[in-house]
Amino acid sequence: MSENNWTPRTRLGKLVSEGKLKTISDVIRSRLPIQEYEIVDYLLPEIKDEVLNIERAQRMTDSGRRMSYSITAVVGNGDGYIGVGRGRAKEAAPAIRKAVNSAKMNIVEVRRGCGSWECGCGRAHTLPFQVTGSSGSVRVTIKPAPRGVGRAVGDIAKIILEMAGIEDAWGFAKGHTKTTVNYALATFDALVQTSRIKVNPAIVLSTPIYSGSVLNVSSNKN
Repeated sequence: MSENNWTPRTRLGKLVSEGKLKTISDVIRSRLPIQEYEIVDYLLPEIKDEVLNIERAQRMTDSGRRMSYSITAVVGNGDGYIGVGRGRAKEAAPAIRKAVNSAKMNIVEVRRGCGSWECGCGRAHTLPFQVTGSSGSVRVTIKPAPRGVGRAVGDIAKIILEMAGIEDAWGFAKGHTKTTVNYALATFDALVQTSRIKVNPAIVLSTPIYSGSVLNVSSNKN
């Protein structure tokens, strides 16, 4: 998205437009809420999106039967940034657009590393440690895995991990996992926990932990 197509409306948007915040990592660490999805489009033009779930509801009114759609979508750049959002509208296309834009405004930075004792390669192919996320009755636990295992998780979690750039992981879920929305949100919450867990700087780590994109590894090590 070019600057000519976007007029910032919020303080954060103006900081990005003026070049004071140059990366999505800078935006997230500013602690300012992302209220314009264009910020993500501007800083992460390579971001992709995918619909995870479509719910259709109908109700009877005096004028007849009316339909509504509730969409759950995920966005990610496949390299350390991920977001999940929901949207609702009377038609499918606007609902999908709302869900994707909501996911962009919920984008987070994921920590990666080689936390598997079976591997220890030092690459950012899996998680640095075990994390657990929850939504409703669903609890999702994701563990580091050695290279070559792949994404040993459910189908919905597999899509989210792929969008986040996690190549290998063990995972299991408890609760009513057939509820796709809660399963997706619980998996997303688990990835959010990777950036919330505090690592004691006095502890010497056997392998590095990377935040966000690993294209510029030297600036993203924790």
